[in-house]
Amino acid sequence: MNSKEMQEKIIQNYQKDEHMMILVFAQWCVNHDLDPTELYQRAYPQQGKNPALQHGIDLTVPKEESEDIPDSTLLGVLSLFGNEDLAHVVTEEINKRTKKR
Repeated sequence: MNSKEMQEKIIQNYQKDEHMMILVFAQWCVNHDLDPTELYQRAYPQQGKNPALQHGIDLTVPKEESEDIPDSTLLGVLSLFGNEDLAHVVTEEINKRTKKR
């Protein structure tokens, strides 16, 4: 494998992993009756529509059919991809939920 092929493979793997991160975020939102688009807009108000986010939302299942996604798992995945602003918004929502209990 030459350098260009290696670089393309790395980019493909990153994009695949990024799509998985988006799906985890979107499914976590569905599982907690939150709107993933609204949370994303709060974190990144300067960005317009995000086709990758919409694709992730399209792949979610109803919360009754989903496995539980622990808060710590989502926060770890967001951190791994440098989505600190989104992790902050998610943390706010987690705090709201835990105060209601």
